[in-house]
Amino acid sequence: MAKRKRDNAPAGEPADKTASAAKKTKTPPKPAVAPTGPFKVGSDGVVTIQIIAGSYDRVLHGITATIRPSPSAAAAAAKSTKSKSPATTPATASHTADFADTFLFNAHTSAIRCLALSPPSAPLPGQPQKILLATGSTDERINIYQLAAHAPSTRSAEEQKALSLLAPRPILENPKNRELGTLLHHSSNVTRLVFPNRSKLLSASEDSTIAVTRTRDWAMLHSFKCPIPKVQGRPSGDTAPVGGAPAGVNDFAVHPSNKIMISVGKGERCMRLWNLETGKKSRVLNFERDALVEIGEGRHSTGEARRIIWGSSASGEDEFAVAFDRDVMIFGMDCKPRCRVMKGENTKVHELAYIKVEGDATVLAVSTEDGRILFFDTSVEALIQPEEKDGGEEVFVITEDGERKKKKKKAASLPCAKLVAQLGGKEAGVVGRIKDFTVLPVEEEATGEWAWYIPSASSNGTLRVWRVEAEDLKAGGKGKLEGKLVGTYETQNRVTCLEAFVMIPRPDGAEDSEYEFEDESEEDEDESGEEE
Repeated sequence: MAKRKRDNAPAGEPADKTASAAKKTKTPPKPAVAPTGPFKVGSDGVVTIQIIAGSYDRVLHGITATIRPSPSAAAAAAKSTKSKSPATTPATASHTADFADTFLFNAHTSAIRCLALSPPSAPLPGQPQKILLATGSTDERINIYQLAAHAPSTRSAEEQKALSLLAPRPILENPKNRELGTLLHHSSNVTRLVFPNRSKLLSASEDSTIAVTRTRDWAMLHSFKCPIPKVQGRPSGDTAPVGGAPAGVNDFAVHPSNKIMISVGKGERCMRLWNLETGKKSRVLNFERDALVEIGEGRHSTGEARRIIWGSSASGEDEFAVAFDRDVMIFGMDCKPRCRVMKGENTKVHELAYIKVEGDATVLAVSTEDGRILFFDTSVEALIQPEEKDGGEEVFVITEDGERKKKKKKAASLPCAKLVAQLGGKEAGVVGRIKDFTVLPVEEEATGEWAWYIPSASSNGTLRVWRVEAEDLKAGGKGKLEGKLVGTYETQNRVTCLEAFVMIPRPDGAEDSEYEFEDESEEDEDESGEEE
């Protein structure tokens, strides 16, 4: 894929060595926001979120949500300033969101299945930061875009006011968003995209492969080939052709160390571990039959996992969550099931995310078919142990009289994670499924208190932005309805997937031109060299 280069200096004129040295520096200045930390919210409390939604209708929709404290909250903050108290928004203050269209176009020739965002580029003096966006579809293509990490400049916003007056909805187009090209690495539907870092893109497909692509030149470095399962009956919901078997990768998860990966596929009741350093399969882990039966994946179900994600428990130990049709199982690093999540919840599971709440403590967020986002504490100390029940296998026991008799062994059951809080649902006026969501942490600079903005997407095209305070996700929560709805936006498309990020404030001295003629190859080479 071609990149626009910076114009060469005319003959006889020296090139700008200062700019070249700044470009190749190995010690860039500190980023405006930490790559893995929360966004720092200033005293005005304003946060701008870039939301990207894909749909069944082939439309890729970009929306900015500018979130501000309500007038009453702003007045309370001003009053606290006069009284020499910290000028921050109270935790109970409500917020409002203003939405504007950033881009809207037909990105693919069929439904968009998945999205992925890369970390922002390294900050350089006087240069804006950028984020890569990858979109996967059932047309076998992966489109790559470059998005600005900063909100449009004030001058650009003023110039677009006239256009917004003529349109039915506000428009805030960012001229620095552009398409880079298309990848044709797969021969079937693209099911999952992940940027483990800015220099690599991993993509999974129903052709039973996981491709590793280098973002510097968009060359495919390696392809993990998953075996196609053998035909074993016709499970319910099977859409494979007659005489064939369901095949393809449903999802994969890369460990934070970028050394191992776990994948789950169609028609398989197992997980596959891959060594990312050697590019080879490590081992196959079969799901226990009793555990599958307990979560509703019996003999007549597919028994395949739909989603998988890495996380950590309160003790700091790594764990991963595997989502099935109507339940989620948590596994430890020993690859043995530790607990289940959706006990007593008769609803379908759609998406998962781990949220770091305080210290090393985390909660697992799960979106459901009935319009809720449930938050669970998966730590060992919080697990609810099951009651003993009959129904296990028969064993021989010796009675007090010395007789040998048959007795049914107590059936082993998985512990259940504790429900801490929930969001949405009928009580909040949300009845449609929450197809996808993203968790964005923010931190008040003055007090250091955390909060989370959660953009969610429903299949009917409704986007909602929620705000969850730190108090709402305490470990001792009672599972009640928490969080507040900040704003709602109707995309008028059937949304399938969603991604979002908090936009970084524009650095001082950053270029404000419509186009950026710069060579990214040197920066990408430096990043890839450091990782190797």
